Parts: sequence; structure tokens; C-alpha cells
Amino acid sequence: MIIFLIYTAILIVAFFAIRFLTIKMLESKGFNALKTVTFGDESSVTPDRWASVISVLTVFFIWAAFTNSSLTPIHAPGPFLGDTEFTYTLEGPDGATDDATVFVHVSKQGEAVEKKEVELGDGFAKNDFINVNAWGSKLVLMDKNDEVNRKAGAKVVAINGQPVTLGGSVETKDGKAVLTPKGTINFTPYSGMQMQPLYLPSPEKVVSRVIEINNEGFRNFTLMEHLYWSLRRVILGFLGGALIGIPLGYAMGLSNFFRGWFDPIVEFMRPVPPLALIPLVIIWFGIGEWGKFVLLFLAALWIMAIAARSGVSGVKITKIHAAYSLGASKWQILRHVIIPNSLPEIFTGARVAMGVCWGTVVAAELVAAEKGAGMMIMTASRFQLTDIVIMGIILIGVIGYGIDILMRMIENKLVPWKGKG
Repeated sequence: MIIFLIYTAILIVAFFAIRFLTIKMLESKGFNALKTVTFGDESSVTPDRWASVISVLTVFFIWAAFTNSSLTPIHAPGPFLGDTEFTYTLEGPDGATDDATVFVHVSKQGEAVEKKEVELGDGFAKNDFINVNAWGSKLVLMDKNDEVNRKAGAKVVAINGQPVTLGGSVETKDGKAVLTPKGTINFTPYSGMQMQPLYLPSPEKVVSRVIEINNEGFRNFTLMEHLYWSLRRVILGFLGGALIGIPLGYAMGLSNFFRGWFDPIVEFMRPVPPLALIPLVIIWFGIGEWGKFVLLFLAALWIMAIAARSGVSGVKITKIHAAYSLGASKWQILRHVIIPNSLPEIFTGARVAMGVCWGTVVAAELVAAEKGAGMMIMTASRFQLTDIVIMGIILIGVIGYGIDILMRMIENKLVPWKGKG
């Protein structure tokens, strides 16, 4: 919630800052430089590149600030580290009470700490020492140290002078002490606002992991080989879906019979997630490369068919009538009117299908894959190697974004009339 509020605050500040600077620039150039939205002409709507840069930097800054990264001078409050203590009051079976102090050392994760010797004290409740890792907790087993134990009827009745019952807790100076239902004390130091490295490693840790896997490999394959196989599977599956889906969409858009025949199948399969098809794909096509291709093929097929059908259905009838009036044949109308006017919808569907294929490749590579970004992510998750998981996610996102940009460039080159009416 705190991270979301920080991101929202930066978003609002950046929005008004960019708007202010834009207005100042327009005042110097004249308002005729303002390019307003023209409905029907998508070329007039362009993203603000400064907003894009600030958005990416904001995400990176929040990531670095909440992981104690050295890449930013500002950090969120971290976990408590160092020495602290708290006192508990032990009540014996005869009703007598005695206080004992627990000395606590909170260390970094993985740091070796020697047990500290402390004076036990003169009463039947003895002082003790425990070491706790940051973001962790530790049980204080009084029975191992005190002269009377829980089996004899002893019980903790207060922590730092505050009465406590089973299941209750007391806030100490640097943490929280909870009296468990079994009567022991569980001490948890304050964790602060930073993310535990197990859940979110710092950016430099992820970068170092990229370099390490690129040089040494992961599961007998280098990083480039993993990415190559994922990209190969996605492209082959997408091309297969496009080669079948686009003609199918044209047939549905141009023929009432084909639309009636295939429409129930397409509309039935369209909402079915590719993940639900994995068991059938394994049974029908095995666990080899063919099964992964079929899964990605099905992920792209229905999207491309619907995009082509929508593109054909969206062609203005006035253009077809104009072509007929000029003596064009059916094949000429298909070649020079229907196909050019349906290409924008097809390219939009292709971008969506490619994104779905990238999202499905992780699931596809669960099917006994030996290489691939998805296999790398899933294998790393089993061993809680979060830095490899985040590295794989980032690389998949960057490659997917790069493919989307490439497809936009191809679309702008091949379909310059998109949005021109």
C-alpha cells in the first residue's frame, strides 16, 4: 500500500510538472503548435516520451529504495539491526514472581554470530541471550534456562511490565514479543519498510545474476540459449496461428456459411485460457517440442481469426460499391479493398496474440522443457532464487516490448493508411 501511494504521488507530481512545462512551451511558440486529438486519425495521438521516461525511472527508484540498493541515496526505513532487550515476568507454581532479561542481537541474514554469555541472575527466572536474523523471529525457551518450567506450573504473566496472556503480544522498543499458545515467547524485531531479499532482491543483485548466468549458464545452457529457445517457440507458434487464423477469419468475414460454421467453435475456444489446455496437449502431443508448438499455436489461432474477421467486417461498404462501379472484379476488390482495409485490425490482433504467446511460453515450457526462459523461471522458483525469477520476468518483458515496437514499425511501414478513414 505504501509503495502504491508513493508511486501515485510521483505520478501526480510528474503529470502537473509536464503539463506546466508543455503550456510554457506552447505560450512561447503559439497555441497553433498544439496538436489536438482528431477522432479517426490515430497518428495525431502520440505518447508523451517524458512521461514514459519518468514512469520507468519511478519504478526503478521505488525498487531501489525499498531494497536498500546502492544505486539510490534515498532508502525506505530498513529492518532493525543491532542489540536490544526485553524483560519477562515468570510466575512460579507457588505464585511467586521473578523477572528475567532476554538480550537480543539482530543480525543480517547469513551473518554468523557467536552466542553471548550473560549473567544469569539470582532468581529462579534466569537471563538469556538469543540471536535473530533480520525479517525473522526466534522462540525464547525459558524451560532450558529457568529453575522452574512450564511442566511444573510456571508461566509468563508479563513482558516489560505489561500483563500478557496466551496469544497476546507486547510491543517492545525494537520489536514485538508474542506469548504463544504453548506459553513460550516469540520475539520478532521490527522489519521496517524494506523488502526482504528473498522476496525482492536489489537491482544490482539481479544485474550480477544476469552476468553470471550469461557467462556460466544455468542448467547446462547459457542465458542466450534459453532466450533463443523461448523466442523460437513463440515465433513458430504465432506464425502457425496466423497462417491458419487469418484465412479462417477472412472466410468467416466474407461467407455467411463459414461464419455460421466456425463462429461457435471460435467463440467457444476464445475465452478458454491456454493453461487449461496443457493436460490435453500432453496427452495428445506428448511432452516434446511439438506439444509446446501446439499450445502456442492455439494461443494465437483464435485471436488472429477474430482480428481478421473483425477487419473484414469493418470495411466500409461505400468503398466496395465504389470499386464495383469502377468495374473491379471480386478478386480485385479482395486484393485492393478488403485486404488493405483489414490489415490494421490484423496487426492489432497480431500484437495481442504475440503478447499472449509470450505469456503462455512459461506454461508451455513447464511441459518437461530442458531450456527456455520459462523453464529457467520455474526451476529457480522451486529453489527460491528470486533474483533469477525477476531476471527472467524482466527479460521476457523487454523482449516482448521490443517485439511490439518492431511490429508497430512494420505496421507503420506497410499500413500507412491506418486510422486515415
